[in-house]
Amino acid sequence: MSAVIDSPRERVWRALAEPAERIRWNERILALDEPVPDYPHTDRPAHWRYRLGSVPVVLEDRPIEVVPRKRLRHALAIGSFRFEETYTLSDEDDPDRTRLSLRLTAEKNSIPLLGGELDRFDLRRLASEIVDGNLRSIQRWCESCD
Repeated sequence: MSAVIDSPRERVWRALAEPAERIRWNERILALDEPVPDYPHTDRPAHWRYRLGSVPVVLEDRPIEVVPRKRLRHALAIGSFRFEETYTLSDEDDPDRTRLSLRLTAEKNSIPLLGGELDRFDLRRLASEIVDGNLRSIQRWCESCD
């Protein structure tokens, strides 16, 4: 999924790469557990206090690929859930507009359930909602700060 944001690429990158900004636009992130020098850096994972629904959890964020102002790919883990999130920034015709794409890839995950099953289509719907929500939140944040 992608969105066109009425902000320059540098501004959008800052929303992704600055911990203080991530906390402001992402309503599920509550805080960074401890400062991470040079976040995002591939040698330094970050641990965020995160809200999954109404449950507070720890989100482990391990940057895998960091190309400033172009791409941020990281491996994320919430408990036993493992997935990758890739943000890609590209130019639009206007230098004050940025196309931001977000791809969420789930690794092989399994969770035990009591008295039920988890439908893969429900997971796909949930992933789509998360991606769409993040893109819209970043868009609102960047456009309101210009």
